[in-house]
Amino acid sequence: MKPFDFVLYGFVVIGWSSSWLPLKWQVGTVAPEVSLIWRFLIAGSLMFFIGWLTKRRLALPLWGHGVAMALGVFLFSTNFALFYYASQSLASGLLAVVFASASLVNLFYGAVLFRTPIRRLGLLAAILGFGGILLLYWPEIESSRGAIGALALCLCGTFSFCTGNMISSAAQRRDLPVIGSTAWGMLYGAGFMLIVSLLRGHELTIELSWRYIGGGMWLAVFSSVLAFSAYLTLLGRIGASRAAYATVIFPPFALLISTFVEGYAWTSFALIGLPLVLLGIITINLRGARG
Repeated sequence: MKPFDFVLYGFVVIGWSSSWLPLKWQVGTVAPEVSLIWRFLIAGSLMFFIGWLTKRRLALPLWGHGVAMALGVFLFSTNFALFYYASQSLASGLLAVVFASASLVNLFYGAVLFRTPIRRLGLLAAILGFGGILLLYWPEIESSRGAIGALALCLCGTFSFCTGNMISSAAQRRDLPVIGSTAWGMLYGAGFMLIVSLLRGHELTIELSWRYIGGGMWLAVFSSVLAFSAYLTLLGRIGASRAAYATVIFPPFALLISTFVEGYAWTSFALIGLPLVLLGIITINLRGARG
């Protein structure tokens, strides 16, 4: 890896690990669906500007807009809405750990959709990862009735994210431009959340506080646009396998932020569970873990 690759890694890790606390700040007087409208209107517009500035292909064929709409539903709206609702009863760092299990979920997605065999090493990775998540959540499950429901929302959000990843991967194999489809997908996601908000009778408002506005701008600009652009660049420079290790690095940082800001209490379950999750993510990215 060259020095610039480490800079890109820094953008990805900081952007993803620091996004979960501002996400919690978005939950309150404004409905999550409405907050996501503002977030992806800003992010999508910025992505279009970056694409225009770097002279990327932004125009999509008709089928490409269908793909972008699917990305908007699964990748840039539904998955985040589920995490927003889960954040009402969970520490922000725990949300990050479940989200980081996406590579484990992809293992089963590949087996179901593409009939990719699950090898023993992959199965071991899944047992380590999901067992670690259960240990991390066990104190919350014992003390709060809403913890199981919140964990279920996180897992559904991760499945939604993985569905979007599968759609994006298939579309890229057909030469759909990444920046263009992402920009359109973000705007379609904002549009989908607008429809949901109108159907549910939500008011299109904002909360006039520095935490809400500042957190929303951080999520839109840094976590959604800069970190995502850095990750895409990293994929092209060092490959998917090494870039995927960013998902190992950001959960501990997210939990540290949660510890200092939210007072997240480390238990013996957490001290055992987190290393198991990280070990599972590392294992799933080893050669021989996937079919």
